[in-house]
Amino acid sequence: MNIEWIWGLCGGLLIGLGAAVYLLGNGRIMGASGILGGLVDGEARDNKAERLAFIAGLIGMPLLLRPLIAPEAQTHLTSNLGLVVVAGLLVGVGTRIANGCTSGHGVCGISRFSLRGIVATVFYILAGGMTLVLLRHVWGLI
Repeated sequence: MNIEWIWGLCGGLLIGLGAAVYLLGNGRIMGASGILGGLVDGEARDNKAERLAFIAGLIGMPLLLRPLIAPEAQTHLTSNLGLVVVAGLLVGVGTRIANGCTSGHGVCGISRFSLRGIVATVFYILAGGMTLVLLRHVWGLI
């Protein structure tokens, strides 16, 4: 089996475990966009420290563990920083419109048999597939 598949499986298991621990530990859904959005829009008055710790861990742990686990890992991300910023902003706007991101709807919603989570995840996958077809096969951009 290709090593990338094994790393993907390990990452998926860790995300699922993290979501379960977060839900069982404090009774809330581990949706990264909701956690970050609550900090940005100010609704996180009562659990601001918890949200900051989550975001710090989300960013910090991969940076700390990369030299130990996968020092040679490469991304095939574009070197065009403007494109990366626009893509990130579009993802952020999309998650606010959909009331959640893939970690909230895909991991936590589907595992709880939430109809809203299942429908949102189906649309995320369809939109991603259509975007890939357009950008790669129709317009030849990627």
